Order: sequence, then structure tokens, then C-alpha cells
Amino acid sequence: MAEKNYGSYDYIIAGAGAAGCVIATRLVTNTNGKVLLLEAGGAVINVPSMEAPTKWVHNIGSEVDYQFEYAPSPLLNNRAIPLACGKILGGGGSINGMLFARGHQMDYDGWSKAGNTGWDYQSVLPLFTKMEMWEGGQSAWHGAHGSIRVERAKELHITDTAFIEAAKSFGMPYLADSNVPSPEGVGPESMNVRDGRRCSSATAYLKPLMYAGKENLTVLTGAKVLKLNFSGTRCTGLSFMVKDRSYSADVTGEVILSAGAINTPRVLMLSGVGPQAELTRLGIPVVANLPGVGQNFQDHPMACGVCFEANRLLPPPNNNLGGSLAFWKSRKEFASPDLMFLNIQVPFVTPAIAAKYSPSPNSFVITPSLVRPQSRGYVRMKTARHDGPMEIQPNFLSEKADREALIDAVEIALQIAEQPAFKAIVKSRVAPAPLDPLDRSSIMEFLKDACNSYNHPVGTCAMGTGSDSVVNSRLQVNGIAGLRIADASIMPTITSANTFAPSVMIGEFASRVITGK
Repeated sequence: MAEKNYGSYDYIIAGAGAAGCVIATRLVTNTNGKVLLLEAGGAVINVPSMEAPTKWVHNIGSEVDYQFEYAPSPLLNNRAIPLACGKILGGGGSINGMLFARGHQMDYDGWSKAGNTGWDYQSVLPLFTKMEMWEGGQSAWHGAHGSIRVERAKELHITDTAFIEAAKSFGMPYLADSNVPSPEGVGPESMNVRDGRRCSSATAYLKPLMYAGKENLTVLTGAKVLKLNFSGTRCTGLSFMVKDRSYSADVTGEVILSAGAINTPRVLMLSGVGPQAELTRLGIPVVANLPGVGQNFQDHPMACGVCFEANRLLPPPNNNLGGSLAFWKSRKEFASPDLMFLNIQVPFVTPAIAAKYSPSPNSFVITPSLVRPQSRGYVRMKTARHDGPMEIQPNFLSEKADREALIDAVEIALQIAEQPAFKAIVKSRVAPAPLDPLDRSSIMEFLKDACNSYNHPVGTCAMGTGSDSVVNSRLQVNGIAGLRIADASIMPTITSANTFAPSVMIGEFASRVITGK
């Protein structure tokens, strides 16, 4: 059946995730342009698992999750590690754990030093404050009038209080606000919640605009982008599918690809934009040879988890199943923290750890994670089908420095657990078990079963000036006119904390360079 033309638009946004919702809102508000926003997922609202902070884990593996898996690695006992990515308005920001953390100022200064003009911390700080409605009001580091409500965790759970006090005894300073320029220490989490409910890009930016009935905005859910369309090397629109019917849409301005670190490179490659050798192997005609598409993949490896059985009946979980975090350095000489620790109020462990140690329901965990990983992976299409299988390989812990740092992180977690405030609520350590050897080689064996994804995929269409860069500092795709990318795939290096807040910032950055506002 021939494609049906869906019309012509000034802007087409492919993907209504954390950044895409922001861009659609800003374009509709700040221009007279006609905007089409396409989202492969649905527009489900009022679902407890998506709204209630304590229910977010029920989203993982559900119909609102793409249910990607990482390719097995012998370094991690060839386990199939799930990668959760949101298939819903708001993307991953509609299904994640709602921890709101910008990372360290050195993350953004590093992007700038690599040739990405305008991405240094001082330049992007106004975008962070613009998006934010901080519970503490306006300050040098916070905004009070933005769309994303940000609050500290309230009424800390007994396990979170114990973790904070134990980490302080270990030697960490108290960190009252994890979104200062250089966060280091332990304290309460900040979360994007409002009135006890998730505050995502979809709920905060897009849905008020949809309810207002803006005539220049069309939001189409259940719309899977098949490929971009070109006249020479100018993007002229795209093709998409809704309920097995194919459509095309034309663009007079530009297409903004905002489909995330997995689907953005896939759409590019399906369209003939990517590594020439890969496209030739797949039988896809080459529009632009961009070797970096699908490369430079990064994610935060997390150890799930260092587990403890409580010596009393734990109260019901609250906040987002956590409420406390810590940023710390595995080596004192490092310029910024490379480790992050969360306390999670339930036995949040991998299936392999659960099978080996059988934690009771009255258990909780410390989850050490590596937030400045050196390992790099890739996203690779196995066929030229739009719905074909993908090989997603993060190469977790492939670099020796990453293995050493995550071993350090587990050792630090175990030392925190030995502090009086923590020991006061612990009956016994479940994993690693008390009789397990705790030398560094044994901890590495533990990590082979415990290492998991923090669900922060980034980097596969990296911004920069080198031959492997996919976009320039204004997010324009190299060698292609009328096409930008604005999502976590453009990060040249992963931010040293959760990636939702930086992704919203990327949406604000893209909106500013497009509209000038």
C-alpha cells in the first residue's frame, strides 16, 4: 500500500521523550510554526506505576518499556542485562526512578573543552534553572519558575537515615543539595515530583499545551518513524507507520530527531546516514558516511546489590524506594567524583544475585555505581528491517580502570555498612555473604553477577569536532541540511549522575538555538 501524505510542517520532532516534549512546547510557544510531534509509544496517563514514586519498578519490562537487552558479555557471565527505555509520551522520564541530578560542572566543561562551544557549565546553567521549579526557590544554582518541580526526599526511611549517618561516619561531608555545581558527599535525593506524583517532561511541558488545544501542534502517538527522507543531502521529511499504515510528512524547516540513544542511531542508519561499511553490509544506500553513528555508547554500570537483612520489620518503602545518595571518589587524586551510591529500601538485586543469595523481603541494598566509565560500546543493526533485531553492547567493565573503580565502590559500600548507624539496623549481610571472601578478585566475581544497567544509555550520536562526531555544537547533523539531533545520544561523555535532567536541558538548548529564545 502506498504511503499516504500526512501534510507539510515547519518542524517535525521524532520522539516525545525528555527532550522532545520540551522542544515541541518551546517551538509551539515561541514560533508561529506548524509542529508535528511523533511518538512510537502511547499517551497513557493516570497509571499508578507511572505516577506513584514507589511504583516505578513496575514499569520495567512492561508495555511502556521498549524492553531492550544488552548483548551478553563473558566479563559478566554472559548474562542478558535488561535496558529499560520508555515507550510512552515522556520517554524514559515517564518510567524511571525520578532521581533528579544534573551531574558535576566538570562534565559540561569537558564537553566545551572538546570543542563544543556553548556547552560549558556556566553556559548551560541558565537552561537548568529555566526548566526548574525548585522547592527552595530561586538561587544562584536553582530556578523557581520552570516546568519541572524538584523536591528533596521527605520523611526519610529508616534505611536512608542510617545510610546518611553511616556515610558521614565513614568520612563523607553532608550534601544538602545534590545539584550544586560540584556535588560530593552524602545527603537526601532530589526528585522530580509534584504533589507526590511524577513530574515528567510529558506532564510538565507537553500535556498542558495539548489540553490548551494549540492549533499549530499535532501530537501523534503510536507513530513509529521508519526513515528520514532526503533530497540529496537535505532532509525533507520522514516516513512513519501508524497501525500498519504508512505515511509520509514533509518539512519546510527541519526535522529534530529525539528518539534516544538506541532509536536515534537506528533511524539514521535506516535512512542511509551512518558508517558506510555498516550500511553497505545491510544493503542500505548511503546518504552520508558518518562513522560515529551507533558508536561511543555509554551507560552507568551499577552493582545490584550489596544487600542486608534488617533486624526489625522495615516500614513500607517511600519516596522513590530511596531517599539518599552519595557522590565520592574512588581515588583521592581525582578532580571530581567517579562513584555514586544509592540506598534502596527493598532487595533490589539482579536475578543472578537473587538466585545465589535468596534475600528475604525484609532486606535492602546499597547500590554502588560508576558514573565516569571509560568503557565504550556500540549499537548495531543486524538487519535492514525497521523492526529488526539490534546488538546493543555497552562493554561494561571492559576497561581495567572501570573494573578497579567499581571494586573500590563495593569496598566503600562495605565500609559504610560497618559504621555504627548502619550496623544498628542490620541483622546480617546477605550479599556478598558474611563467609564470602572479600579480596578484590572475589569482589570482581561478585560483580560478574551483580553488575547491571543504571538505564542511562547515551553517546551514540556524539557532539564534537572530530571525524567520529555526528552533530556539531548546534546539534546539526554533519553533512546533512535540515536535520538536528536533540537527546542523550549527543552526549560526547556521559554525565556523572542520572541523565534525565541533562536530557531536559538538551531539549532547552535545542529550542534556544532553533528559535533564538
